[in-house]
Amino acid sequence: MSPLRATKPGLLVCAAICITSIFLYLRNPTPKGPEEEPIYPAAVECGFYPDELCSALFEGKGAAPQIAKFCKNAHGPEILAPLHTPGNCCRVSQALHFISRPLSAEEGHFSLAYIITVPKELAMFVQLLRAIYVPQNVYCIHVDEKAPKKYKAAVQTLLNCFENIFISSKREKVPNTGFTRLQADINCMKDLVHSKFQWDYVINLCGQDFPIKTNKEIIHYIRSKWSDKNITPGIIQQGNMKSKTGPRHPEFSPEGNSYVSPNKILKADPPHNLTIYFGSAYYVLTRKFVQFVLTDIRAKDMLQWSKDMHSPERHYWVTLNRLKDAPGATANAGWEGDLRAIKWRNEEGRVHDGCKGRYVQESCVYGPGDLPWIIQSPSLFASKFDSSTDPLVVTCLERRHRLRALRQAEVSVEPHWRFPQQTHFDAKLNG
Repeated sequence: MSPLRATKPGLLVCAAICITSIFLYLRNPTPKGPEEEPIYPAAVECGFYPDELCSALFEGKGAAPQIAKFCKNAHGPEILAPLHTPGNCCRVSQALHFISRPLSAEEGHFSLAYIITVPKELAMFVQLLRAIYVPQNVYCIHVDEKAPKKYKAAVQTLLNCFENIFISSKREKVPNTGFTRLQADINCMKDLVHSKFQWDYVINLCGQDFPIKTNKEIIHYIRSKWSDKNITPGIIQQGNMKSKTGPRHPEFSPEGNSYVSPNKILKADPPHNLTIYFGSAYYVLTRKFVQFVLTDIRAKDMLQWSKDMHSPERHYWVTLNRLKDAPGATANAGWEGDLRAIKWRNEEGRVHDGCKGRYVQESCVYGPGDLPWIIQSPSLFASKFDSSTDPLVVTCLERRHRLRALRQAEVSVEPHWRFPQQTHFDAKLNG
């Protein structure tokens, strides 16, 4: 008999013991005492993946991030399978677990519009879209003009199944920052105001964002303090320095949660003697303000003036929203408005306990160890995620987000709204 065959039963028993030990470790509270570096096998059979592991990560179990390294199997092919399988739209919607009815009367009477710049990873886009999708909202999708044809075709296949989701009529080659990103949002705004769908506020998202609040919670947040108001966090440009333009890496404001973009070449004074503010590229805007942006001469001239700036999206919205006569203006808002949970490198040790993933351009691309911090944030969304390197982070957030949404529902829950492979550990994901 082969020596390998002779030892195979023993190896299986050993593997079973290892798996059982990890399973029990995750289920039971972490014992107090001196911390030791855990030892793990070269491979882990993640039979309880992902629910129990997600629960352990949310609870901050010490071993969970290490175990996650062995269990971060990408589920992209599974998520995308319905887009490549012949079938009607009803099957596609159900296979992808899209919510098909308003979850409460309150939500049914409050519609949001979303502008989404599609990420490079198609699976990430599907996860983001189905997390924020409800039939009473409307969604304008901007697909990068540089995207491959197969990518565009797959996105279109999905969107063809939803009347309230459409691709922007005009596409841009969109980098992470710059005028084309600003223009892409404006293109979608033009489509949204002329669409047949009614909406109350518009929210912009990029491909590395993910919601940490449910649709109902977002509505409650807007109504709690921002009813008929815009949310554009930012402050007046510091030191009253003249705005500049030219290629240069963006810098941080002292507040740490947004870029200030001074560059090399002095620029002409802003039109209409506008006071320039700098802040976040993210916003929540009223419909009336969007119509103002598209028609007011100051907004149009400001857009032209912004064309050669490094990150115009970081000053355009906040500057216009500080005009006292703009609809929904918040002239004295400052940094108020919890829109994004972001770990900035220069805030490490003060605002957060460090990036458990990796820093890219001074902000954290989250790893599994960042999940406890993310879900404690009061923000509506978190950024940044990379499903190609750490798909488990988004998977855990998505499952938690869906469970919270369904538990808040005031209608009977359809079976296909639930994600499969749920276990009794789901109760912990609702925390």
